[in-house]
Amino acid sequence: MVQADSLPDHQGQSPLPSSAALLIVGGGIMGLWAALKADRLGIDTVLVDAGQTGSGASGGLLGALMPHMPDRWNDKKQFQFDALLTLEDEIAQLEAETGMSAGYRRCGRIIPLPKPHLRPIAERHRQEALTNWDQQGQRFHWHVLDAPPVENWVDASAGQAGFVHDTFAAKVSPRALVAALTARLKASRHVRVVEGQRVVSLGKERVAHFDDGARLSFSHAIVSAGHTSFPLLTQAFALPSEPALGQAVKGQAALLRATIDPAMPVVFLNGLYIVPHEDGTVAIGSTSEEDFADALSTDAKLDALMDAAREIVPALSTAEVIERWAGLRPKAIGRDPMVGAHPDCPQIVALTGGFKVSFGLAHRLANAALCAVEGQDMDVPSSFRTETHLALAHGNL
Repeated sequence: MVQADSLPDHQGQSPLPSSAALLIVGGGIMGLWAALKADRLGIDTVLVDAGQTGSGASGGLLGALMPHMPDRWNDKKQFQFDALLTLEDEIAQLEAETGMSAGYRRCGRIIPLPKPHLRPIAERHRQEALTNWDQQGQRFHWHVLDAPPVENWVDASAGQAGFVHDTFAAKVSPRALVAALTARLKASRHVRVVEGQRVVSLGKERVAHFDDGARLSFSHAIVSAGHTSFPLLTQAFALPSEPALGQAVKGQAALLRATIDPAMPVVFLNGLYIVPHEDGTVAIGSTSEEDFADALSTDAKLDALMDAAREIVPALSTAEVIERWAGLRPKAIGRDPMVGAHPDCPQIVALTGGFKVSFGLAHRLANAALCAVEGQDMDVPSSFRTETHLALAHGNL
């Protein structure tokens, strides 16, 4: 357990204390879960965000929680399976503590099969799911059907070769989950949430420097600042700037107002997500753009996604678009999430790079990051570990 003095009283003091046992840089989904886990461990923690919590990619629209395909099972797929399974209880506990809804539901997923060659692949996955998705006393299925499993949702013409109905997939409202985590932390005993403070550098001397000249000393720091984590970690670990540890990937999505049963399954096809939420909205996304001129603008790429979604789900054809959204997601050099410390810099722990899987894995990756803080071994796949990403960056893998 990390030992440290208690945080100073909030009354009459700057919102940013001079020191903390644990500094968490970034208040997106990764940093928020890490702060909650730290609070439960009794670690005095300061969580800082350059804007507001969830103001980056974690404040998006989709919230689809989808498992990997059930074939070629490995440690990464097992980790994700366990994370998606335990997230339900984690969110239930958070909702009980805050009285707030995170918009979670295990709604399943529909995947249209538009080409005949996809049917035998889906049938093989169905067989593999019978083994790989039957764990911990719970069984989930990868049904292969000739028609959509529910009426008045996916158009039958979308699946020339049939449909997959995955009963494991779930959904959550990204903004509602962020709001619940933030509310829980702002009422916590051990965590101080400080917004509007940008960290510009971290050092082996265990001091964080902020863009307004402020400084904060720490025993350990977790860097969970989305795509801005990569330059911070490069500086903190004293690494060459090239190749970069990761990059920003732009995503675009839209939110529609529609009278849709929120129990309807998520729809997924070739990178297109259609997610019915509990509040009478449906989210459509998302693009994955590595080259872009404006990180926060939407364009014809989003229009094409909405056109495709309306063709697959005719009930959305007249639905009002109430928001168009764009943001930057963190993609580590090894594509998988990046968690853990540099072997030569154990006081600074990476927790970033979730790209498309952050909301399903963040609570378990936060556990791993806290293990690294406390000098314990992390129970994560080798491809997730910071040293694996560092080896890729330096051509050692």
